Amino acid sequence: MTTTTSENPLIAADRLTCIREERILFDELSFEILAGDIVQIEGPNGAGKTSLLRILTGLSRPYDGQVLFHGHNIERVSEEYHQDMLYLGHKPGVKPELSAAENLKVNLTLSGQYQHEIKDTLAQVGLDGFEDALAGHLSAGQHRRTALARLWDTNTQIWILDEPFTAIDKLGVENLEKRFIEHANNGGCVILTSHQDLGVISSDRIKRISLGNLDD
Repeated sequence: MTTTTSENPLIAADRLTCIREERILFDELSFEILAGDIVQIEGPNGAGKTSLLRILTGLSRPYDGQVLFHGHNIERVSEEYHQDMLYLGHKPGVKPELSAAENLKVNLTLSGQYQHEIKDTLAQVGLDGFEDALAGHLSAGQHRRTALARLWDTNTQIWILDEPFTAIDKLGVENLEKRFIEHANNGGCVILTSHQDLGVISSDRIKRISLGNLDD
């Protein structure tokens, strides 16, 4: 899929090729993402969705092609790029020996985002009253909410999210979609994978990038 635009892209994928275990997942994939975009990466299991996200974050290198940030290869502007990007992987990355509040504080501190509003931030994701509960005693959905709480307390422009709705109930999904809209309306961009349709965000607001032809 190739998408072109006359506006200056925030991120551009330039002829990306990804090979895993001698299998081509995608070849010469190009697209542009603007400030204000909400982008959903679609495709069956094994199509390369997570691989594409990891390439966009700079955690993995493509077999060929490049990712550009404001027209510059992300490898050349790595520090600037990562300061303006938040990546949440498929696993929530929550430490069981820490409380929900401590997990959020650690993640925000490491990214330079700590705002001293941990309780209010956790309340935004439905964890009011669970701030001091050890993560090891929380459910899978509460782990995911603990990780996603960072989206309410960050000033990064680029959000890259791998299956953010996993283990989240319907109300939590709607709340998260509304946060995506708010972020995009404020000049950010959201890039995500999801096996489910987005219900709150109108279909004409979503840019879709489809990968693969494989059966689940």
